[in-house]
Amino acid sequence: MEHDKGRILCVDDDKDTRDMMTALLGLEGYEVVQAQNVAQGLRLSNTNHFDLILLDWFFEDGTGIELCKMLGGANSSAPILFYSGVGNRDEIESAMRAGAQGFLIKPVGLDDLLHSVARLVCHEPNPYRATS
Repeated sequence: MEHDKGRILCVDDDKDTRDMMTALLGLEGYEVVQAQNVAQGLRLSNTNHFDLILLDWFFEDGTGIELCKMLGGANSSAPILFYSGVGNRDEIESAMRAGAQGFLIKPVGLDDLLHSVARLVCHEPNPYRATS
């Protein structure tokens, strides 16, 4: 399969989740690169071009919020989409203030996932984006 829709960095500590995202998004034509922690995610994002970064919330070496802030400080142009089981209003707002362009709460339907990914890879404006 050709990967012509874009490159996605999936940063998640759960291997099954990373593999599922790689398979699902790969079938849709995306190339998915996996990272299992904050350090790997930061290193890969600093040395590669990605059209989207998918982030989980908790890692052994930090949080998705911390990585999101580091990516913004590194002037990463890739939009950030949180995909996490954490999902109360305060945490979602915190993610958006840290620089995320979207937040999906696990589990999410395949159509919602694909729509959110396509919207962000195409850089469509997000009507739900929080502003500070």
